[in-house]
Amino acid sequence: LAQRITSYALTHLPERTYNHSLRVYYFGLAIKASRFPGWLLTDETFFLACLLHDIGTTDAHLENTRLSFEYYGGFLALEGDTISLAPRDQAESIAEAIIRHQDLRETGSISSLGQLIQLATLFDNTGSYPDLVHETTIQEVNIRYPRHGWSGCFADTIDKEIALKPWAHTTVIEGFKDRVLNNTLMNKYE
Repeated sequence: LAQRITSYALTHLPERTYNHSLRVYYFGLAIKASRFPGWLLTDETFFLACLLHDIGTTDAHLENTRLSFEYYGGFLALEGDTISLAPRDQAESIAEAIIRHQDLRETGSISSLGQLIQLATLFDNTGSYPDLVHETTIQEVNIRYPRHGWSGCFADTIDKEIALKPWAHTTVIEGFKDRVLNNTLMNKYE
């Protein structure tokens, strides 16, 4: 399953988005190991969610639906040749994590998979919670999966989605584009 999803991601995601997805995975593993070692979340399930979490941001997908990219990405993950062949519980957990990975509310509950992908994506995109991952790990992950101007690329995606869909879920994150562009933790790797 992981090999099939890797192949799917390599053919459907632009290189910068693919690299971001793998940075999220490795930063998430570091966060889980150091902060939440008791979580029973499998590395494979987290890997699949990471590879697919931004599938809705491709140009074709942004323009193909009126849904916010996170929601469309969750639905895409359950269809076709992605995680639909996984056990139902695993597939639905991944889809929900994709849908909720930018649902940064301070109330309510979320699964450990959803929480970990939120923390790792915020860490990579905005530099939030800089103490969660050791500097050596940050450097090694960024060398292995280069950013190639990821912050500007993602900021452009935010602009594009909001231009196409002024109601997009991304609009609930106040100042999100500025937070992405002012990611001081990752600036030296851009």
